[in-house]
Order: sequence, then structure tokens, then C-alpha cells
Amino acid sequence: MFANQTVEQQSKNRYAWFVVFILMVCYTLSFVDRQILAFLVGPIKRDLGVTDTQIGLLQGFAFALFYTFLGVPIGWLADRMNRRNIIAIGVVFWSIMTALGSAVRTYAALFGVRIGVGVGEATLAPAAMSLVADYFPKDKLSSALSVYSMGILIGSGIASIVGGIVAGAVATMPPVEVPVLGAVAAWQLTFLVVGLPGLLVAFLVFAIREPLRQGLLKAGNATVQLSIGEIVAQLRARWQSVVGVSLAMAFQAMANYVLILWGPEFFRREYDWARPKVGLVLGLITLTFGCIGLFVGGRLSDRWLKEGKVDAPLRVGMIGVIGVGCTLVPATLVGVPALTVAFLVPALFFLGLPIGSAYASLQMIFPNQVRGVVSAVMIFILNMGGLGLGPLLPGIFNDYLFKDEAMLGASMALTVGMASVLGAVLFYITRAPYRRHYNAMHGT
Repeated sequence: MFANQTVEQQSKNRYAWFVVFILMVCYTLSFVDRQILAFLVGPIKRDLGVTDTQIGLLQGFAFALFYTFLGVPIGWLADRMNRRNIIAIGVVFWSIMTALGSAVRTYAALFGVRIGVGVGEATLAPAAMSLVADYFPKDKLSSALSVYSMGILIGSGIASIVGGIVAGAVATMPPVEVPVLGAVAAWQLTFLVVGLPGLLVAFLVFAIREPLRQGLLKAGNATVQLSIGEIVAQLRARWQSVVGVSLAMAFQAMANYVLILWGPEFFRREYDWARPKVGLVLGLITLTFGCIGLFVGGRLSDRWLKEGKVDAPLRVGMIGVIGVGCTLVPATLVGVPALTVAFLVPALFFLGLPIGSAYASLQMIFPNQVRGVVSAVMIFILNMGGLGLGPLLPGIFNDYLFKDEAMLGASMALTVGMASVLGAVLFYITRAPYRRHYNAMHGT
């Protein structure tokens, strides 16, 4: 009997990690779709006649606007409906909207389709985090969500490598005749190439089985269905943890988006590197050291949690944002390519370190009926700050403070420095309320 139970448990564990892998593939795809734009800044500015500020809006605000605002109602649906189906619909929608970027002719139209990408991608995080929390116990959740979150860095790395190659190839190409679309600028074909594979990934999502929900609030033996007012009450009871962790991660994300969305243009302006070279260097560093950071952060958080340090995810977060400030700021200021690359190695490690454990932190202090919503609230705050301001501030600093395209490195450093200090402070002051909320949830 014991042996059979062990085999059964091993099978369940393997399937749980299989689910994490599929969700990671979806997350990877979503980041390829959103990051590819960073390698098309030059052609977009040339063909559409836009400024750095408009590019910042396009890379951040256009996507973040609906991605963040739709997250909460989608999180509410994820707490009540089949989460796998929600994800599959979202993958199809954002892939189609990405591909439509090949048909735009104006900045306004490109802005519109990037909003559409955000609408589709809003389905993934709330449903995925809730799913993973039902497949793993709390002392393994940080590691599981760290593997899921590798999609951020794998997607960014692939976008860097592929984007660099594609951008270099299409830089001097004339418009291409495409059936139905007619003459299309060569750079626009990139959207078609990265968008269409998502339709195949959507079929992969249907290999996921909807798990039994764990950690439900119950009255006796009956599961409690929470009203909107009761959900709000659950959030209000833990508001310090929700706001503190979410804002801290917003500043972490701000630094992350500064690098992945402005990094390619920084290397072009500062060191006159060709786009394929930039893509290869950034992509390889991101794929290796970023993913190592994510893995280490998840394992470290789980280990500390087993040792009784219930604020473990926040400890990992503090280390991460402080490390980013100490490495990414000098990377953009040293003025020597080899030193910039050397600083980027630890910078990517520290950028990856807190992501999975921070996602896990809020899942561990809420009942199942609220996990989709609290994930969406976190993503809302994270992206309004991180994705909304991370790409935008360097553009604003360049256009209005320094008034010089050549000062992009200083604009990036200023943004990252501010974000790192504020993120560290927020992680630190949130540790005490988080400990109270964790202990109350788990009766310790």
C-alpha cells in the first residue's frame, strides 16, 4: 500500500511539474510577443515619425492599460470558472493581436493592437498562479512559481536573440508584398512571425487538467462562495501585505523593463553595436543568469520557509532589489562595453531572484476563493508602476531632462536607482505585517 501511494504521489508530482512547464511556455510566448518591440525602435521611429516618449508609451502604457485593468475581473472569473479555458482563450487572442501588428500603418493603429495584446495576456497570470497554488504545497510553491516565472526571462532572452537577428536582417529591406495585407514594411513581418505560433501553444494548454481547489474557506463541510464585498474584506484584512509586496515588485519590475525594453537601444546608441550582436549578448545573459537567479530565489525562499522564517519571500525580495541597484546602475554608466556586460551578469541574476517567491507570497496568505483576485491586484499594481513607468521614464528623462539621445544610459540609471531604493524600503517595512498575516492564515 505504501509503495503504491508513493508511486501515485510521484506521478502526481511529475504531472504538477508538467503543468508548470506548459504555463511557463505560455508565459515565455507572452514575453516574446511583448518584448520583440524593443528591437524595432529604430524602424518604428523612422517609418512612423515618433519620439522616445511615444516609444516609451508604446512599450509600456499601451500594453499595461488594459492588461492591468482587466486583470481583476479576470481574476474574479479565475476563482470561479475553469482556469485552463480562460488561459487558452487568452493565448489565442493575444497571438492574433500580435500578428495584426504586421498590418498597421499608423502609430495610433500600432498603439491599438498593443492594447489588444495586453487584453489577451491579462488572462494568464491570475489563472496560472491560482492553478499552480492548487498543485503544490506552500513549502514548494516558491520554487514552482519561480519555474513558471522563468517564462519572463526565457521569453525576454528569445526575444533578444531572435529580435536582434530579425532587426538586423530587415533594417535595409524594402517593403514586402504579403497576400491580403499588400505592401508591408519588413520590420512589421516580425509581428507575424512571433504571433502565429501562439495558436499552436493554445492547443497545448488543453493538456492541463483543472485541479481540485485547495485551501478553500468552508462553513462546516460546505464551501463558502464569497460575495464581492466579502472578497474586498479579505483583501482589506491583509492590505499591508498586498500593497507592500505589490509596490515593491512594481519597482523591481520597473528596473527589469528598463533593461529589457531600452537595453537594445542603449547598446546601439552608446556602443554602436549591431542589433544581432546586442540580441545575442542580452539574450544569452538573460537565459542563463536570469533563470539561475529565479531558480535560486525560489529554492532559497522555500528553504527559509521550512526553517520557520515565514517572511522568506520578502527577504529574497530585499536581496534582489538591492543587488539590482548595485549592478544595473553602473552597467549603464561605465562607458566600456566589456564592463557593461560584466555588470549585467549579476544584474540579471538579481532581477530574477525575487520574482517567483514574491508571486508565491500572496498565494500563501489568502484562501483559494481569493487567490485569482489577489494575483490580479498584484499584477495591476506591479504593471501600472513597473510596466507603465519603467519604459516611459527613460524616454521622458531623455527628451525633457537631458534633451539628448546620447544620454540614454544616464536616464536608465536614474530610473533604476530610484526603483531599487524604493523597492528595498517597501520589502523591509512589509515584513512585519506579512508575518502576522501568514501566521493568522496557517494558525501558527
